[in-house]
Amino acid sequence: MTIYSFWIFDRHCNCIYHKDYKRPYRQLRPRSEFGSQGANDEKKQTNGGGPPTGKGPLSVDDDAKLVFGVVFSLRNIVTKLAGEKESFFVYRTSKYKLHFYETQTNMRFVMITDLKVDGIRPILEQIHAGLYVEYVIKNPISPVEHVNGVRVNNELFNLGLDRFLRPLSIFD
Repeated sequence: MTIYSFWIFDRHCNCIYHKDYKRPYRQLRPRSEFGSQGANDEKKQTNGGGPPTGKGPLSVDDDAKLVFGVVFSLRNIVTKLAGEKESFFVYRTSKYKLHFYETQTNMRFVMITDLKVDGIRPILEQIHAGLYVEYVIKNPISPVEHVNGVRVNNELFNLGLDRFLRPLSIFD
């Protein structure tokens, strides 16, 4: 089993955590590269303020918007076609699978894996209950709401997540 990336989105649709593990598809541009020079590069990649042209790597923020857009759209389509009580858990392309878990508080956990991975919903539930709640929610120093681009910056959560996912042989 190979995990490509892991994302957490809060109830305000903001990406509050992201970690890349193995990425067989296009590389992301780190957030820190969008300094004075990065801003000029970003202008070259767009069509006069329009969507990116695909001529260069996207930033992590742009990729987060794309991932959340896919999740949001698919969730809305499933709800409209099948009713309020239905949800989607996974979708697949020819190159990867996107696994989705939404909590009752509208926290969204997304994991992108290779095509061989099945039944990862219990793993996402364990990440939420065992790691996120224990190390982020119960941490008195952690912000309750992640506003203005503040992300989860908790070393215990990072170490716990890596320790939890390592036996799943993601680091082949």
